[in-house]
Amino acid sequence: MSKTPESPQPGSNPGTTRIVAGESSKPKRRRALEIGIAVGLVFLIGAGAAVASVVAKNNETTPAAATTPAAELRLGYFGNVTHAPALVGVSKGIIAGKLGGTKLTTQIFNAGPAAIEALNAGAIDAAYLGPNPAINSFVQSKGASISIIAGAASGGAQLVVKPGINSAADLKGKTLASPQLGGTQDVALRAWLGKQGLKTNPNGGGDVAVNPTENAQTLKLFQDGKLDGAWLPEPWASRLVLQAGGKVLMDEKDLWDKGEFPTTILIVSKKFAAEHPQTVTALLQGHEASVNWLNTAPAADKATAINAALKATAGSTLPADVIDRSLKNITFTVDPLAGTYKKLLQDGVDAGITKPADINGIFDLRALNGVTGQKTSAAGLGQD
Repeated sequence: MSKTPESPQPGSNPGTTRIVAGESSKPKRRRALEIGIAVGLVFLIGAGAAVASVVAKNNETTPAAATTPAAELRLGYFGNVTHAPALVGVSKGIIAGKLGGTKLTTQIFNAGPAAIEALNAGAIDAAYLGPNPAINSFVQSKGASISIIAGAASGGAQLVVKPGINSAADLKGKTLASPQLGGTQDVALRAWLGKQGLKTNPNGGGDVAVNPTENAQTLKLFQDGKLDGAWLPEPWASRLVLQAGGKVLMDEKDLWDKGEFPTTILIVSKKFAAEHPQTVTALLQGHEASVNWLNTAPAADKATAINAALKATAGSTLPADVIDRSLKNITFTVDPLAGTYKKLLQDGVDAGITKPADINGIFDLRALNGVTGQKTSAAGLGQD
């Protein structure tokens, strides 16, 4: 059986760091500590966003310096098939080629809240992640921390459970996993459970225990019978089905109009974008080229390229059937599907992850539209 990337290996891409949040292979007595760390991370994100807000406001009182291309772009993304535009864009040199003299360095994350924390702390400049952590950062910083500048992927997230579970009612008293507290799949799971009349809380209590767990550990725990299910992005949903005997109880696309919902988007620090708009445009040129490649390349070439990227960043690859099933569940697009964001915000409120807020201004799609020559709408939530 092939393994999916779990840790950095000798010979990994220079500048690539494996950052894993929510390790769960520890003894049971440490679960309380893990949950405390996970809850703390959500507050750290808010604190980081607040710092970003203060910095941005201070910058408003200082005359803007002439903008120049950045010497370096620090980009975050995940080792997931839903992040294929980043995986192939980096590994095939597509993004670096568009950046010209700007050096590209990368960091690999397990889930969005950790990536947002890094961005708000100034450790990275841009990131591929799910929409809910971006929304939470925008809300916490009062609009000062990030801008969503493009979409990357739609679809490719499912709730996979043990074969004996046939309905939401069967989940009462069960233990489920999500990639990280406050992440997009975590929010989707908690919001969906709430609509089924099942309560959850960030401490793992309620009618259903939701334990934020690093994806590779979720697979192992599910195989060992220690988890009843998980709401995961690809390729992890496919791995639970094909390698652990799970079944799909809920495909998230069934909850959305036309089955379209954002799984992966591209965001940038507002400070970085203000200082280096040329670099942001170059990043978007590389991003668009990567998405176009994924949408036109033969299936075999896509699988080969994704596996090559996973091998380079973490030392191992995915089985062919896992990649094939994953890609069939995902649509790669530069459209962030802005019309879904009010519902995404409400899901975060329902899940207890964020608060009601005005998210007008969260999008800045002007550079994207300049690159593509088409009009991608911000749905009244920003500039396009």
